Amino acid sequence: MTMTETTTAETFPRTDIAALARDVVKIYGRGDTAVRALDGATLSIPAGRFTAVMGPSGSGKSTLMHALAGLDTVDGGQVLVGDTDLGRLNERQRTLLRREHVGFVFQSFNLVPTLTAAENIVLPLTLAGRRADQAWIDEIVAMLGLADRLRHRPAELSGGQQQRVAVARALAARPRIIFADEPTGNLDSRSGEAVLGFLRHAAHELGQTIVMVTHDANAAAYADQVAFLADGRVAGELRDPEVADILARMARLGEREK
Repeated sequence: MTMTETTTAETFPRTDIAALARDVVKIYGRGDTAVRALDGATLSIPAGRFTAVMGPSGSGKSTLMHALAGLDTVDGGQVLVGDTDLGRLNERQRTLLRREHVGFVFQSFNLVPTLTAAENIVLPLTLAGRRADQAWIDEIVAMLGLADRLRHRPAELSGGQQQRVAVARALAARPRIIFADEPTGNLDSRSGEAVLGFLRHAAHELGQTIVMVTHDANAAAYADQVAFLADGRVAGELRDPEVADILARMARLGEREK
């Protein structure tokens, strides 16, 4: 793999962008205690690709993901999901957009303990009052190797199996974009590698857009590109990343903060 640096939001043609943050500012607190979690961050998320977001602690990577996902409003700049400007939506409209177009995979799985794996997978569709596309669900279940676990509740599944159910749930409604927040943080290395392989497969074979926040260079190397944040701004990107390249970039960002 070769390393290519990019730093602008115009890397990909507009029609190929699933989400875009442009000059985004997010401030927590007021006065002397105010913290600029994002300070003019600009990042484009290419459609049908797997993007990892990395940065030192406090760099703003989780805040940026929350802004792109419509989980949090911003204090300046613009956030688009597809052609929709999130800044023009009220809270109810943002909730509907997330329900219809956004999927989530969390470090803690966030499965409903009283539901079976099958019921957890279709839960977003159930809540939205939508009928499941059973052929699509069957394809996802087969891809993730869950066919013999569908009647099990979360407590009867291993951590890796629970996270695969969470990935299936995120894919079930065919969202425009899936956000994964440290999805392998609670998994052993083998289970983590399996989940990362599924996410990569979802992007390359199913055309799904994946955005993953991670601190793990080995996890980020599964992505098609890695965006690096520092001091609330995007400090560069790597295409087709390798672990050594990621570690070198993170080391340079660490030096900047000293």
